[in-house]
Amino acid sequence: MNPEKINIDNKWLQFNGFSPLITIFKEFHPLNKEIEEIINNETFPVVFKKNKFISSPLHRNKYIFLILQGTVRGYMKHGNKEITTWISKENELAGTIRNLWEDESTEEYIQAIEPIIAIAIPHLMSKKLYEQFPIANYVGRKMTELYYAAAFERGYLCRLQSSERRYKRFLKSYPDLVDRVPLKFIASFLGMRLETLSRIRAKINT
Repeated sequence: MNPEKINIDNKWLQFNGFSPLITIFKEFHPLNKEIEEIINNETFPVVFKKNKFISSPLHRNKYIFLILQGTVRGYMKHGNKEITTWISKENELAGTIRNLWEDESTEEYIQAIEPIIAIAIPHLMSKKLYEQFPIANYVGRKMTELYYAAAFERGYLCRLQSSERRYKRFLKSYPDLVDRVPLKFIASFLGMRLETLSRIRAKINT
């Protein structure tokens, strides 16, 4: 994972002077100045070019990312086949599913579908906040609830028996991704062949 850091000397200049993660945290609970200072000091903005890897089995999983702009996908490899397991967009977290918030190796790849601007959140910082501030534990729990609610929706969608029902559920759950994400990734995410997805789309659109 080789992100390009943005304007590291004045890293929050283009973000109203502070880490956007603070705004996300405050949606769940007011923060004290000490927490805000730690977040400002230890998180940092990064960019990834289209198709670049944000995380892979070749790199330690040191960060989770708050996406500010762009879309990313998580996928696993089965032989020569890539199986897309999730897709995320703006104001969502992107991190390895199996070891969320942990600095461990993973079999999962995270790839930028579009050019990405994100905030890198070090796992070590998250643990520090959890250990020192009860507020951080509350905020972390609420964010994790949202993360796993999204995981539940993905699991439900992929268990629908009919390919057409899966795609219609995708349209309902992810309407803003339909025209942003390549069809091959959507087909993989829905567990169907690209030809099947194209046929279903043609049927629905007639």
